[in-house]
Amino acid sequence: MPNTTHRQTTRPKHRITSPVKRKRPNFLIRFLRRMPSKALWIGGALVALGYIWFFYYFFVGPYGFRWRALYGDISYPEGYEVHGIDISHHQGDIRWDTLAEHARIKDCPIRFVVMKATEGTTIVDENFRENFRQARNFGFVRGAYHFWSTKSGATEQARYFIRNVKLEDGDLPPVLDVEHKAADMTDIQFRDSVLKWLNIVEKHYRVKPIVYTYYKFKTQYLGDAVFNQYPYWIAHYYVDQVEYDGPWKFWQYTDAGRMPGISGYVDLDIFNGSLSDLYELCIKKQEED
Repeated sequence: MPNTTHRQTTRPKHRITSPVKRKRPNFLIRFLRRMPSKALWIGGALVALGYIWFFYYFFVGPYGFRWRALYGDISYPEGYEVHGIDISHHQGDIRWDTLAEHARIKDCPIRFVVMKATEGTTIVDENFRENFRQARNFGFVRGAYHFWSTKSGATEQARYFIRNVKLEDGDLPPVLDVEHKAADMTDIQFRDSVLKWLNIVEKHYRVKPIVYTYYKFKTQYLGDAVFNQYPYWIAHYYVDQVEYDGPWKFWQYTDAGRMPGISGYVDLDIFNGSLSDLYELCIKKQEED
């Protein structure tokens, strides 16, 4: 006889509240929970060091000097009385009368202006001829520089500069601005190429050219004793004093200068000597052969 025992079924109790779905922690939280406490301390220390580096780099260190300079807080070199600027088409149209009358650094007037003349074998700075003429008209000692190109030879670049720049009595010697070395050149080939430009230009103007470059570049590529015969113009920004140990004549100490008559920023320079020393460095009248 089949078992007819009645099985009583239980009905689920009524839920008073609906279930709450717990949100899974995101990846970062799960990662941190699994990370040992020691690793957390190391990570925190690295973040703190990162903040310290960021603060120093942008507000205290060399880049901080530039940041402050852009907002008018330039640390002018102490102990120098002969100041100047260097310009190119980047400064636009200069109001030369304003510059001559009002441009001063630490109560010292601007004495010299060096300007870009040529680059490589195809470029004459669009403002060069006007700047060169006006600088003399307003009583500045003027100079002209050639920007070295890695895409053309030394002889061709020297001849191009000579063809476009007519220096006169009282002008500064020609300047070679060299900041780059061609990747396919050895250090010796590069040195010889620069010397070739200097020799050709010296023979034409009868005065030793000035070499402009930043001090690390000179130390690495132009540190041979043969270059000591040329006046050195050092580009070294955001420092209180020159760190180069060798002799130098000019120091370009900031690219964030401001001058009456010039819109925007301009490079500021000092001459390492007296005003009479500056005049002595300039080109002298040569007797005709």
